[in-house]
Amino acid sequence: MGAIAFYGERLRLARVALGLTLDQLGARVSATRQYLNQLEQGIKAPTDEMRDALADALGVARHFFALPAAGGIRPEQCHFRKQRTTPVSVVSQVLARGTLLDGFISRLDRELNLPPVSFPDIPVANVHDVEDAADVAREHWRLGTGPISSMMRVVENAGAVVSFFGGVSERVDALSIDSARPMIIRSESKPAACRLRFDLGHEAGHLIMHRGLQTGDKETEDQANRFASAFLLPRSSFVHAFPRGRFLDWTSIFNLKLRWKVSAAAILRRAYDLRMMSADQYRTGYIHLSKTGQKKLERYDDVIPPETPELLPKAIDALEATYSGSVERLLAESGLDAKMFTHVSGLALPISTTDDANVIPFRYYI
Repeated sequence: MGAIAFYGERLRLARVALGLTLDQLGARVSATRQYLNQLEQGIKAPTDEMRDALADALGVARHFFALPAAGGIRPEQCHFRKQRTTPVSVVSQVLARGTLLDGFISRLDRELNLPPVSFPDIPVANVHDVEDAADVAREHWRLGTGPISSMMRVVENAGAVVSFFGGVSERVDALSIDSARPMIIRSESKPAACRLRFDLGHEAGHLIMHRGLQTGDKETEDQANRFASAFLLPRSSFVHAFPRGRFLDWTSIFNLKLRWKVSAAAILRRAYDLRMMSADQYRTGYIHLSKTGQKKLERYDDVIPPETPELLPKAIDALEATYSGSVERLLAESGLDAKMFTHVSGLALPISTTDDANVIPFRYYI
């Protein structure tokens, strides 16, 4: 029997996904930085004992390193918030985690009838294009012009998987990955509902307007913010709902917040962008929110129900409930163990009771 293949790129992928340096991994497996670098470069092959030690240290199966090294998630597929100030190490870590999660999801996609991906491709060049893109997206998904009850279900019904990467960096709020099965990732699992809804709209904007483009600069971030604002608060409805006047009507503004589930800060910005208030009024409103301690946590944030990912957890539970052991099999095919899976998906594995592993259909329905 020939030697088991070992791809150094797979070693680097698992190491970077965990945010480990070569020195840190070396301390776990009693190896030098130089030796591990040679393994990753394909200059040397590990002994069987070292392969086992690396697998244990990284939370992957022994055969993980023998799986063909796919292309992985490329930078232009990954839309980062604040990319200019994000360290290269954090960017690499997120790309690595995204690649590992994408590998699992692509296998899950072959087992289940997940929602078809239906993000329209709408390139934009200016603010008017962005406003139009938001209107077209609402029409494409048949959402009308009223409040959106759940942004989570909007993007998941459009085929995106929503998850979170814990412990990445405070500099990364949210990101989206434009792969065959798009992914929207948050770095925090339980943000305020209004903040999460806006983030989902922002990332949907990237997936719709910036396909194949490197984002993270001020222009593309401003476009994604404007898209989220226009998508959540469509002009045709907002111009009739926002209370105009010499002074800000905070009671009406917060009533708008409760109805549309959009932050007061975003409502003020939408009114300013649509020239429904002056720069002085906008500045006054911003100062009021800041002075009353509502810059991060606004009034009524605690009464607007949170939205949580449903597609991936329900898909996994449906597969496992029908044929116990199927999820474990998919993980084995991906070369991940339960801890690494939780690390890249934010989910715990369902408990299996048998070794049955067949294919089942799954329809996501709301």
